[in-house]
Amino acid sequence: MSAPIIEGAEPFHAEGDDRGALVVHGFTGNPASMRGVAEALAAEGFTVDLPLLPGHGTAVADMMETGFADWLSEAERAYASLVERCRSVAVVGLSMGGALTAWLASEHPEIAGIACLNAVVSPPDGMRDAVEEMLAGGALVMPGIGSDIAKEGVVESAYADTPLRPLLTLFDAAAELETRLGRIACPVLIVTSPQDHVVDPTNGDVLAGSVAGPVERFTAADSFHVVTLDHDGPAVIETVTDFCARVTA
Repeated sequence: MSAPIIEGAEPFHAEGDDRGALVVHGFTGNPASMRGVAEALAAEGFTVDLPLLPGHGTAVADMMETGFADWLSEAERAYASLVERCRSVAVVGLSMGGALTAWLASEHPEIAGIACLNAVVSPPDGMRDAVEEMLAGGALVMPGIGSDIAKEGVVESAYADTPLRPLLTLFDAAAELETRLGRIACPVLIVTSPQDHVVDPTNGDVLAGSVAGPVERFTAADSFHVVTLDHDGPAVIETVTDFCARVTA
């Protein structure tokens, strides 16, 4: 890292009982957006890990040479650490963190359940071409995607710029992930904001229609993309905590 960790972006860990919960933040964001989820799970007695993904939570320059493989590697590391200490593990992720969550479930059938919050599981139409055009024109970043929040006065801790090459790796991963969803046989909680301006809400339908496991859905009607910090945040956090408690029981 070339810059110090942004205040509030530190990883979170809580040692609890033999139920584990891995919590994963989104693209260009950091643990601050998911800390409420992690703290609620810890309060319920879970052993919780909320890692800071490579290149995130410091300065956008640190993210420029990272990609989906790096973020997945850190998620795998954190998951393996929980498995060593816990009888049962659930995974929760927001946005790109939801993609990492689904990817882990496609590789690890022993996962007790996953909660995907406005997860990106399918590449957005036309976006790859647009990003490649910007790169061809010499651009390295585009305006940031953080703080898509309906609640007045709430600002997400996220980079002001979106690095383009790392974004392409997310699109590539989403394309492959879409072919992997049928492997997911554990219970799945899907949280969708119909007014999401970052991830097309139809991603929730793709996920629900593709996984092999039982599906539960929660519609965050009064929130935008960063649902954990928005109007529906308390209800989402309660729903996620209840789901994780049930699937790890």
